[in-house]
This record gives sequence, C-alpha cells and structure tokens, in this order.
Amino acid sequence: MIHEFKSFIAKGNVMDMAVGIIIGAAFTAIVSSLVGDLINPIIGLVVGGIDFSNMYAVLSGTVAPGTGLAAARESGAAVFAYGAFIMAIINFLIIAFVVFMLVKMVNHVKEGASAEEAPAALAAPAGPTETELLAEILAALKKK
Repeated sequence: MIHEFKSFIAKGNVMDMAVGIIIGAAFTAIVSSLVGDLINPIIGLVVGGIDFSNMYAVLSGTVAPGTGLAAARESGAAVFAYGAFIMAIINFLIIAFVVFMLVKMVNHVKEGASAEEAPAALAAPAGPTETELLAEILAALKKK
C-alpha cells in the first residue's frame, strides 16, 4: 500500500496539480491587488465616485444616516448588504476576465511553440509508404 501511494504521488499529474495550486494561491494575491487597488478605483471614478461596498438597507434596528456598513453591522442592526454583493460580482467578473486573458496568452505561446516544432517533424526523412511495404512483402512471398 505504501508503494502504491508513493507511485501515485510521484505521477506527473499530482505534481502538476500541486504546483498549479501553489501558483494559483500566489496569483490570487496579484489579481486581488489588481482588482482592489487599480480597477475598483477606476470603476469608482466612472460611476461618479460611488462606493458600492458601503451600500446597504437596514432590515431591523436603528442606524444613523451616513453610517458605513461596518459600523451598521457593529451596532447590531440587521442589514441587507447589497453593495458588498455587487462588488463581489464585479470582482469575480474582473478576475474571470484576467484569468481568461492569461489562459489565452498561454495557449498562444503553446501554439507558437508547437508551430516551431512542426517544421522539424516534417524535415525528418520519410519512411516507405504503405504501398511500398506491401510490394516488398509480396516480393518476399513470391521468392519462397
């Protein structure tokens, strides 16, 4: 059983997956910073400085007007934080687009690499065709 486990762990797919998860975790920090520090402020400028993350509706309890979402939650009021949900959707769409562009770029690089390998494969000497092989077999059979 230990031998089978070692064989399973040593397979390329498991190691590739582990590397992917580690790189994905590191990439998450980069994408989160891109969204939070660069793209969200631009979206805020485009929509007139509206900060969606502090938009909420009070379901029960009292909250002073102009109170931020964090303060409203701390006061014990039940709040419907629709702005945080809107920001989560915007962040998801931006992250999905960035990942799409990254995958597209990687696929483009892979296609370029395979296109460079293809001429090398074509340059290899061609072996005998199927017809030539069959003719040789027929000639060998006739000799017997």
